Amino acid sequence: MYDLHCHILPGVDDGAQTLDDSIEMAEAAVSEGITHILATPHHHKRQWINEKNDVIQRVKDLQVELDKREIDLTIFPGQEVSIYGELERDIHDNKILFTDDTRTYILVEFPTASIPTYAERLFYDLQSHGKTPIIVHPERNHSILEHPNRLKNFIDKGALAQLTAASYTGGFGKKIEKLSKQLIEANLVHFIASDAHNVTNRGFYMKDAYDLLAKDYGRSKRSLFNQTTKDLLNGDPVIAPDTQSVKQTFISKWFK
Repeated sequence: MYDLHCHILPGVDDGAQTLDDSIEMAEAAVSEGITHILATPHHHKRQWINEKNDVIQRVKDLQVELDKREIDLTIFPGQEVSIYGELERDIHDNKILFTDDTRTYILVEFPTASIPTYAERLFYDLQSHGKTPIIVHPERNHSILEHPNRLKNFIDKGALAQLTAASYTGGFGKKIEKLSKQLIEANLVHFIASDAHNVTNRGFYMKDAYDLLAKDYGRSKRSLFNQTTKDLLNGDPVIAPDTQSVKQTFISKWFK
C-alpha cells in the first residue's frame, strides 16, 4: 500500500515532533501494510516553510534511521503546498517538490474555510505548463462542505483530488464522513491517503479505509484507488472517470 500524504518528518511542522515519533509512525504504517510513504511537510502554511533541499535531506536522514532499525518502509520527499500566489514562479525556480520525478503532480492545500478567488486561474496556468494539481482533503474544506460541486468544477477542468482515510472512516465526524462517500460515488476524489500526523489522534487508518472501500463499492474500486496512487507516485497518466454532481444535503445548510 502507498501513502502519498503523511507528516512523518520530525520537527518540521505539526506532525511528528521527534525522531521517536517518526519511528512510531513508521512502525504503525508498516503494521497497516504500507510499504511506501511520500513525506509531505507543510510548505507556505503559517510559520512552516519547508524548502525542497531541506526536505530531501531530512528524508534521507530518516531513511537511514529506518534502515538501521530494519523497518521495511521507503520514504520519498514531497511537500503539502498551501496555495499561494507565487507558486508558479517557485515551480519555475525549482523550489517545489512534486509527488513524482517527472514533476507532473503537485499536492495543493486550500485554506480550511475557503477557496481563494485566484485558485482557478492558478490551476489553469499550472496545467498549461503540464502540471496537475492534486487538491488534498477537499472534504474538510468548508466551502466544499457547503457547496460540494465547487470541487467538481476543478476536477472537470483537469485537477485531481485526494481523500483523507480518517475522513472516510468517520474520524472527522459524520458530516465529513457522509461527504467523503458522496465524493467517492461522484468520482470527485481519486486517491486515499492518511494525512497522518502522529499515532494518537491523527493516525493512518489506511487499512480501515481500503477495507471499507471494498465493502462499500467492491474490490475493483479498491484496486482502482491503489493503482491511481501508484500511477501518481510514478508520474504515470492518471485516468480519471467521468464525474457526477453531488446532490445538496443538510451538510450545506450546516454552514449557512
